[in-house]
Amino acid sequence: MPFIGGLLVRHPLRWIRVPLLLLPALAYALRIFGRGELKGAILHILFAGMPRSIIQAWAQEFARGTVEQRMFAEGLAAFRSHVAAGDHAVLMSASPDLYVPLIAAVLGASECICTPVQWNGERLDGRLAGPNCRGEEKARILERLRQQHPGMTVIGYGNSGADLAHLVRCDEAVYVNANGRARVRLERLGVRHVQWN
Repeated sequence: MPFIGGLLVRHPLRWIRVPLLLLPALAYALRIFGRGELKGAILHILFAGMPRSIIQAWAQEFARGTVEQRMFAEGLAAFRSHVAAGDHAVLMSASPDLYVPLIAAVLGASECICTPVQWNGERLDGRLAGPNCRGEEKARILERLRQQHPGMTVIGYGNSGADLAHLVRCDEAVYVNANGRARVRLERLGVRHVQWN
């Protein structure tokens, strides 16, 4: 949402499209749409036809700001320690590939896996070009990574219930900022939890 909000602020004429989000929101509420379809519909309705150069200019600014101001200091330190140790550090996110690869580049990630978005040449379509990288899809990708890097210890981090699908398949798993109820479940699953500020 911060990426979308920032793009709307920079291109205020796109605000007139916001009421059109009611239909996909209703489809999601009625479980006609999943999260991926909703994500693609939001991007398509708000930004379809926007030139790649405009999206990329904001994405670069957004990526720098995210690393400098929005990431937990402990998370940044943990990721950078993996990079410094020579680990194959993968940034895996359900967020769209409009900006996640740029964040991965700033962090020095070995690989970036995120939700792909469609383009029509040099203009954004916004609908998804592949699976939403969330929940069981992340687990499937993790298994593919294990096959590509046999014998490698897998350490995973996550911060949502959907992340448990891949975290329980890691050799070491860290769940960030769980609430009290979630902590009991995490302990039962053998997933370590930490509080980051």
